[in-house]
Amino acid sequence: MLSEPIHAALEWLFAASIPSSVEDKARLLVLDTLGCVLAASEKQEPKALALRLAEADPGNCIVPGFTARLSAGAAAAQFASAACWDEACEGLARAHGRPGVPVLAALSAVAQAQDRTLGELLHALVTGYETGGRIGAALRIAPGMHVDGTWPCFGVAAAMVRLAGGTAHAAAQAIAIAACQMPYSLYAPVKSGATARNTYLAHAAQLGMLAGSSALAGVGAPSDAIDELQRLALSGAPAGAPLAAPGEWLLLEGYLKPFAAVRHVHYGAAAAIALRERVAGRLTAISRLRLHTYPEALRYCGNRNPATPLAAQFSLSFGIARALAAGDLAPNAYDPQALADPVTRSLEAKVELAIDAAMERSGRRGGRLEIDVEGETLSCAIERVAGDPESPMSHAAVVAKFVRYAERSLGEQRSLQAAETFLAAGSERGWRGLMGELFSRR
Repeated sequence: MLSEPIHAALEWLFAASIPSSVEDKARLLVLDTLGCVLAASEKQEPKALALRLAEADPGNCIVPGFTARLSAGAAAAQFASAACWDEACEGLARAHGRPGVPVLAALSAVAQAQDRTLGELLHALVTGYETGGRIGAALRIAPGMHVDGTWPCFGVAAAMVRLAGGTAHAAAQAIAIAACQMPYSLYAPVKSGATARNTYLAHAAQLGMLAGSSALAGVGAPSDAIDELQRLALSGAPAGAPLAAPGEWLLLEGYLKPFAAVRHVHYGAAAAIALRERVAGRLTAISRLRLHTYPEALRYCGNRNPATPLAAQFSLSFGIARALAAGDLAPNAYDPQALADPVTRSLEAKVELAIDAAMERSGRRGGRLEIDVEGETLSCAIERVAGDPESPMSHAAVVAKFVRYAERSLGEQRSLQAAETFLAAGSERGWRGLMGELFSRR
């Protein structure tokens, strides 16, 4: 039963003071996500979606990098969709998803509409992240589903109530309202490479906004709705973990990504980059690559010969091949030229994927890459990558990533100034003014 421990967690979250370490991590998450949005603003589909949303639902809210002014609901959807477009945004391993993106998407829009402060946004973000992360770890999805359209709405619902000054009880009601209608989102678009998947977090943001407003208006829902959801809709799902106890800050273990790829791809890509100097000038002589990794990575990222950016973002073999060929996995790894690169394609075809028995037994993540080239076998094992709890990305690394992702939209110097201004901004700064100062098109 989840209803009672969720309510206990909410009572703690609504009463607790946020430690400075948690608030610092929240700022880095915001900056990193803003960079992901700005990178997507240069892509054709996100730009076209923003224009369509502006026609249907105009308003005064800014989404960084986009010229369209949108209503709060449309801006939340646009922000969430753009943030995950290049698969470079945050996540929480124990929840198998990303609790922060839809919460920040909704908060960015509503905080502009209501002229809230940066401090208010950050506190609501922490509440939403901690709520969504807990429920995501406890409420696993069934085979064939994709996580983005499911439990992330619960964190948004709690964050909306917190931003409005509501109570823990109202947040619990908002979660129950969302649980009554949590969508069943499919993994199928990932297999086919269809970007419909990128609308899932947009849906989660909008559903959470609706649920939060409804609870604050007095709309009711069964208090055990989330237990009923688990019994009826998710009966085929794996068993989840017990809800994290009050006092445990999940945000501190959440990861930011050094690479634009699903997290499972990072270990093989990091191993490829570590071995790259040893095969410099010999890429065409490589006869075989073999990745030994954990079962979940193969289950979700075994896509071979990917034909679209989304399929490539979920491809272990492409990630290894592109990292070897280019030395990185940035958003431009999925541009048409990169997808068609003959060296990358040749290497991808030579990759073999295998489950590592020790990782399967222990449940830990990692990857060991072997490369056969000119009669020798090179090997590199990666047990952690930047962003893991034991190896968090530093402030400098997050700023550097933001500049790389934002410079096509803002220019390098303005991107660096935006990052420094945001990280130094006082909590009393108005979010609407800060967004306008840093990201309005000039």
